[in-house]
Amino acid sequence: MLHAEVGLQLGTLALDATLDAKAGEIVVLLGPNGAGKTTLLRAIAGLTPLARGEVTLDGAVLDDVARGVHVPAERRPIGVVFQEYLLFPHQTVAENVGFGLRARGVDRVHARARALEWLDRFELAAYADARPRSLSGGQAQRVALARALAYTPRLLLLDEPLAALDASARGEVRRDLKRHLASFDGIRVLITHDPLEAIALADRLVILEEGRVVQTGTPSDVTQRPRTRYVADLVGVNLFRGRAKAGLISLESGSTLQSAEELDGDVFALIHPRAVALHRHRPEGSPRNVWRGRTRSLDLQGDRVRVAVDGELAIVAEVTPAAIRDLALAQGGEVWVSVKATEISVYHA
Repeated sequence: MLHAEVGLQLGTLALDATLDAKAGEIVVLLGPNGAGKTTLLRAIAGLTPLARGEVTLDGAVLDDVARGVHVPAERRPIGVVFQEYLLFPHQTVAENVGFGLRARGVDRVHARARALEWLDRFELAAYADARPRSLSGGQAQRVALARALAYTPRLLLLDEPLAALDASARGEVRRDLKRHLASFDGIRVLITHDPLEAIALADRLVILEEGRVVQTGTPSDVTQRPRTRYVADLVGVNLFRGRAKAGLISLESGSTLQSAEELDGDVFALIHPRAVALHRHRPEGSPRNVWRGRTRSLDLQGDRVRVAVDGELAIVAEVTPAAIRDLALAQGGEVWVSVKATEISVYHA
């Protein structure tokens, strides 16, 4: 079990975050650039000092600022895979994999034997005596992972391990990485800013924004009930916050939405873009929520067009290209928006 309470100031970043992880699960840290993801991992690894807080791993105290405890990074049972992999160019692949063992006092012969075992496991035995410059991006990523695992750490930290790969290689390497992570029975914490990678790899997501944990849960929990605008944008849905009474939601912007769910109190209202209807003229009939807007942008995504609309309530709709033609929509054009009350998902804030 990992328990980390990390408080520190680094430049303009004020990090105050708690992270728990247990063996057998893959915890993925997701958040915008500058949220503090890498700083949190470096603090857990012992590479960035804490100003306050503590880090414990399997009951052993690695950091406790109040008691003056700090275990140096090289003495922690933690393997780290950095975003750039940081393979030593002057060493062979086998020497890179055996580096952690040698740093912990294992003799050269036994370190090489263990390194060769790991290279064979990662299907890289043929590159044992090659230099890192001869490797592809995916091969370098596997070497970095083998190096982190070779001395049998209890905790594995990976900082955007696929970021250095081009788009064509990421899908295959992602599947490869997931398979290798599944073979490690310790604690695994991984950073990404790519929602596809997060959902593909994570057993549990931890969302970090501006140095704070703002949401945690399974990928399904987080994507179905986002709690911040950042998460909603990642998922591609409209999210509003307000106070509800008898189905009427008074939003922070001053607008209102009528939903079919009669929750009371502080709530989030989620509207899928496909539930947003656009009209050239004010619609008649059943919609409970109708307002006038102006098209801010049109973005073709596959066989759908995402239309951002400004107005009393800024919202994104998702329609077909045929609907764009029929409505003669263009950037800056006036449009009417409607959303049925039954299409609004409401949950407590």
